[in-house]
Amino acid sequence: MPELQTLDPVAETIITFLHKIGLTVRYTALDDTTFLPGLHLEPGGLVVDPEKLKYPGDLLHEAGHLAVMTPERRSSTGQKAGDDLGDEIGAQCWSYAAAMHLRLPPQVVFHLDGYKGAADALIGNYSSGTIGVPLLQWMGLTLDTQRAAAEGKAPYPVMQRWLRQE
Repeated sequence: MPELQTLDPVAETIITFLHKIGLTVRYTALDDTTFLPGLHLEPGGLVVDPEKLKYPGDLLHEAGHLAVMTPERRSSTGQKAGDDLGDEIGAQCWSYAAAMHLRLPPQVVFHLDGYKGAADALIGNYSSGTIGVPLLQWMGLTLDTQRAAAEGKAPYPVMQRWLRQE
């Protein structure tokens, strides 16, 4: 089993964070049929093949899918997160916030080889808080600017919690 030290430093930072928030990361050799190179979901966590992981930011994006799921769904999810557009927006919004929390450039998550050429547009949307924030707020994960001001708390991209609880 690979050691954390054999991973890219950005992947190491991300995986340490994922462990801290309660998601599991398991290392194993994966075949080439995974949706993303060297990575897939399993109940409650991620499976990573350090030899095949191409983009460390994909770890945050896939973790975002798990984070926005209900606990019941998170504990029973399969290798793919599904095709729900709301879940995708939630995962992207969450992964942007996680990148900011970790002080990583958003391009780590929204890299040019992903997101069908819309990486820059997505960075603009999530940095402005115009997309996804109401959904994450509804899930109890963050606060929009108005509600944060009313509660005396920091707004998105600061998260109130990292995993959906209901």
